[in-house]
Amino acid sequence: MARADALQASSPKITKAIICAFCTGLIGIGLARFAYTPLLPALVDAHWFAPAAAAYLGAANLAGYLAGAVLGRPISARLSSVAVLRAMMVLATAAFFACALPQGFLWFFVWRFAAGFAGGAMMVLAAPMVLAHVPPARRGLAGGMIFMGIGAGIAASGTVIPFLLQFGVQAAWIGLGVLSFVLTAIAWSGWPDGPGHVPTAPSGHIHPPRLGALRALYVEYALNAGGWVPHMIFLVDFVARGLGQGVKVGAEFWVAFGLSATAGPILAGHIADRIGFRSALRLAFSLQIFAIGLLVFDVTSTPWLFLSSIIIGAFVTGTVPLVLGRIHELLPHHPAEQKAAWSVATVAFALCQAAAAYGFSFIFAHSGGDYRILFVIGMIAMSLALVIDVGGTFREKAMR
Repeated sequence: MARADALQASSPKITKAIICAFCTGLIGIGLARFAYTPLLPALVDAHWFAPAAAAYLGAANLAGYLAGAVLGRPISARLSSVAVLRAMMVLATAAFFACALPQGFLWFFVWRFAAGFAGGAMMVLAAPMVLAHVPPARRGLAGGMIFMGIGAGIAASGTVIPFLLQFGVQAAWIGLGVLSFVLTAIAWSGWPDGPGHVPTAPSGHIHPPRLGALRALYVEYALNAGGWVPHMIFLVDFVARGLGQGVKVGAEFWVAFGLSATAGPILAGHIADRIGFRSALRLAFSLQIFAIGLLVFDVTSTPWLFLSSIIIGAFVTGTVPLVLGRIHELLPHHPAEQKAAWSVATVAFALCQAAAAYGFSFIFAHSGGDYRILFVIGMIAMSLALVIDVGGTFREKAMR
């Protein structure tokens, strides 16, 4: 049976399904969200938008992501998941071409929101649908490959955007649209059919869900999402304009961020296999506090900036499988609750990230463009996540 499962996991159909899900992450998050970061200073320099307005447009994408994460599953309950995923890929592609038209703030806000909505829906739907068709023994590797699409999109945006910007901001948006169109064509067919593998709980010894720890995990994941925002939205702008090194140099740090994000899920999963998901999460929080702290304390020489970019980039994607794994640890024999918990965690993540994006944009606009205060708040959020997790251990020991 194990041999049959292994063969099935590596079958062409499963491989194609994994590629499809990989493409949705690349389109919906890697490009639709993260390509905006290296574009932001170029939009300002080209006088398409003022710095504060450009930052708010970045936040519009995160608000759309929240809406997509909330509404993705209800929409797929009325339509097929495959139909929704195809529609979202088309919507994200259309948003790139629409943003090539400088029609003002409201036009951009609507299309950046639409791109975020598409990304949120694809994040909620694609990976769970594909992983249900992968035998349990191979899901870790398959999940890592799927979430690598996000990092691949970040890396692609950091290399493609500077090249396209040589031909103008409009050309950059059109180029992203063409790339998204090609990826949509690749991922159009090959999605799996049917419910896939349905896990069964063992008879007896079924422990009740650890609801307190689960709620704490939601808060930690949300705080973690907020702590990323300064790097996600402002990193390239901080290097390009804040440190005066230009868009090209800023994009180099974004490439490092993206390459690290590509390897992040597999690396995080490997660490979790060795020390457990709770310990791996704590290690992730600690490393991210250090990485953000470098910018808080103005340790901004090139090697340290690259280290900060690499650490945050790795855990922007690597935290996803860690949280999924932690949910499985807390609900080991409750597959239905696992699915529901992942939906709640995703919405909590999206809600905090969208709120943080608007909050950081407001602070940036009203602080005279002070980048440091953004990193201070991000470091505080990440530290709170670690404190909550460690505090949960003491509460559990006290209750025994």
